[in-house]
Amino acid sequence: MTIDWRYTIEQDLGILSVAGYLGPDAAHRFSGAIGWVVARGTGPVVLDLTKLRGWSTEGQLAITEAARRLADAGRSLELAAIPADGSLVPAGDCPDIAVHCDLATALAAHGRGPSAPAEDQQEWRTDGWPA
Repeated sequence: MTIDWRYTIEQDLGILSVAGYLGPDAAHRFSGAIGWVVARGTGPVVLDLTKLRGWSTEGQLAITEAARRLADAGRSLELAAIPADGSLVPAGDCPDIAVHCDLATALAAHGRGPSAPAEDQQEWRTDGWPA
């Protein structure tokens, strides 16, 4: 099983939404999505896990590696709506990862609210992204 993703940037905030199960088979695809994110946009990235059904240890490690890659690019990673088990335990050398209970809370932390897409918003997604 793999994941699908959608990356949206608006001004200096990126939102990477992930759907599916982030397990060993999907970690490589997630890493590719992070490469896409690093190459586009600036500022913090909110990883929206609202549509994620769950994650494995490998999936969690992929997220901590994403935080490192983004930090190397001068960007931070924040999580929104982590799976119910809530068991993300980053390694000691991982950059701080803010965790928000849902996407609306994460957006509010950046002075944004859920709204209609802005004129300057850009979006990319995999073909399988759920409607």
